[in-house]
Amino acid sequence: QVQLVESGGGLVQSGGSLRLSCEASGNIYSIYRVAWYRQATGKQRELVASTDKGGRTEYSDSVKGRFTISRDTAAMINLQMNGLKPEDTAVYYCYAFQLNWNRDYWGQGTQVTVSS
Repeated sequence: QVQLVESGGGLVQSGGSLRLSCEASGNIYSIYRVAWYRQATGKQRELVASTDKGGRTEYSDSVKGRFTISRDTAAMINLQMNGLKPEDTAVYYCYAFQLNWNRDYWGQGTQVTVSS
């Protein structure tokens, strides 16, 4: 089992920066892939960025060059968001995947609001 708790959301002006953090607990060394997703009001949840133990990192086209995902320790996953735009406003969710058990986990979400 893995538990995920996000922090760092809030209100920021357009062009500003925020850093989201996700603290994992439980069987953290079994986590193969971590990611950040977001869901804006009335829209489907979408992938923002992901990274895995194989060294693969990917970003959605809408955030490339502005956001950076990092897994600084086995328990801490961060998302540095620079150059924020109003269209980045959404609830951001931390995600973890256990390859050996084919199980995935979600955090409770943290709100990010970017004002114009």
